[in-house]
Amino acid sequence: MQLIQQIGLQAVEILTLVFGILGVTFSLLVLFSPNLTRSISNVFNRYVSIDEKVTYLDKDIQIDHFIYNHNILFGTCLIFGSVFSLIFFFFRLDVSNFANIFFVSHKHLSLNEMIFDTVSWIGKVACFFGLFFGAFLFFAPNKMRNIENKINSRFETRPILDKLNESNYALDDILFRHPVIFGLAGLIISFLIIILSILNLLC
Repeated sequence: MQLIQQIGLQAVEILTLVFGILGVTFSLLVLFSPNLTRSISNVFNRYVSIDEKVTYLDKDIQIDHFIYNHNILFGTCLIFGSVFSLIFFFFRLDVSNFANIFFVSHKHLSLNEMIFDTVSWIGKVACFFGLFFGAFLFFAPNKMRNIENKINSRFETRPILDKLNESNYALDDILFRHPVIFGLAGLIISFLIIILSILNLLC
């Protein structure tokens, strides 16, 4: 585990060095050749629309008729599945042993146990809900349908997505209006990143 962490940290340090070098290159281009930088920026500024490719995902799939036509079968499955899961969560699950399986290091064992314990309680609550809805589906499917109709709500996210999908070139305009300021700032920050990366790699 420690070896994997060291490899990951070293990879991050190398990537930081690479980004620092790229930052120096970009800052020098902004300082000495803003027109070339604008041309490169225009090449990389592309608009790709995937709306037509994902329209088939924006469809309602009605499965409630099938479920309510076989309410005894689905209600039984929900009840048995919830009872089985509750028995497992309350009597068979040992959180400390489960945490030891996934995390060999005992440094953060209490935190890992707390996370697994929280997941366990979420599972228990979900099982109680499954038991409740399974019983309703088995004994009173019409009441279950009424509850579902009240809970079912459609949220339109298209306006939010359209807002996020708007192109904004204000940053490019500010950057190329003051190339010296942004070029020097980027150069200083990139040099600091490179120096820190080299020091971390050598230590």
